[in-house]
Amino acid sequence: MKVAVLKETRADEHRVALVAQGVQSLVKSGLEVVVETGAGTAAGVSDDDYRQAGATVANGAAEALAGAGMVLLINPPGADTIPQMAEGTILVSFLSPLTNPALVKALKDRKITGISMEMVPRITRAQSMDALSSQATVAGYKAVLMAADALPKFLPMFTTAAGTIRPGKALILGAGVAGLQAIATAKRLGAVVEAFDVRPAVKEQVQSLGAKFLETEHDVTAEGEGGYAKELSEEQHKRELELIAAHIADADIVVTTAQIPGRKAPVLITADMVKSMKTGSVIVDLAAESGGNCEGTKAGETAVVDGVSIVGPSNLPATIPVHASQMYSKNIVTLIAEFVDKEGAVNLDFANDVVGPSTVTHAGEIVNERVKEAVGA
Repeated sequence: MKVAVLKETRADEHRVALVAQGVQSLVKSGLEVVVETGAGTAAGVSDDDYRQAGATVANGAAEALAGAGMVLLINPPGADTIPQMAEGTILVSFLSPLTNPALVKALKDRKITGISMEMVPRITRAQSMDALSSQATVAGYKAVLMAADALPKFLPMFTTAAGTIRPGKALILGAGVAGLQAIATAKRLGAVVEAFDVRPAVKEQVQSLGAKFLETEHDVTAEGEGGYAKELSEEQHKRELELIAAHIADADIVVTTAQIPGRKAPVLITADMVKSMKTGSVIVDLAAESGGNCEGTKAGETAVVDGVSIVGPSNLPATIPVHASQMYSKNIVTLIAEFVDKEGAVNLDFANDVVGPSTVTHAGEIVNERVKEAVGA
């Protein structure tokens, strides 16, 4: 089977779905790999690197797609790309299927087998295929660096002849993969770190990284399926906001990471909380693209409100394209091994506990029940 790796078309995208090492793995599995010219340049992978790994380099997307039975991407394909794919093509990519019904319909109508990287189940054996986690690691790391860069203060403590500088304080809201990486990075930079999450199961992980886990006297827990958080009740959310308000005024940097799959991000920082913060403080909202955890967040922009910088980054993993691409490539190669054997034969077994939940469309049908419900099919 021919596997096409396309150049990403999103303007702020610098990653590539498959690096040279990933090409080698697929070629060893009996697959033919063709890469669109320039696809990996921004991620540090040249066309010659791909050739040396065993791939063919195509001059443009149309040439790469000709005769391809599988297409690999990071972002969902554009409307002009889908008609160029042959019926029955396997597409492996982030697809945002719970919030993108138009794309789901287009894939269904074209009879494309859409395998969504977002839908990879969070089970132990699928950890090496979990691209949401690998890219969240990148985002959590970069978010703290952005906050430290925008902060008009030091984060670590300094003792100098000119006096002692007290360490900065960091507050991390949400202790999933991105939040835990943010905690670790803030600690490395010398900050005093506090963190909060509605899932009490993460308390031990937070503490193991050297941060203080914030707790309330009342129940504010929302453990969802697959390790994700679920929506709080109105009363629980009120208590959550009271807890955050009690600690945010002392924070120099705040990183918010709370998201609920298929839903608008919960508001954790109100306008009144922003007013309570010190002038020069920084909020980096990793949920900016799904509505934001802060009331003043503007996706893709930095807003200064009451002297506080509110950063709403978009596509943060793409700002560290080399390692983000390497991690994603490993995820996607490991996932492909679930339905392609060592001789290159494809076997889409929907009883497979990874392939089944990850597949959104197949043979002209929406085959994922969560997606069916979300798009009203």
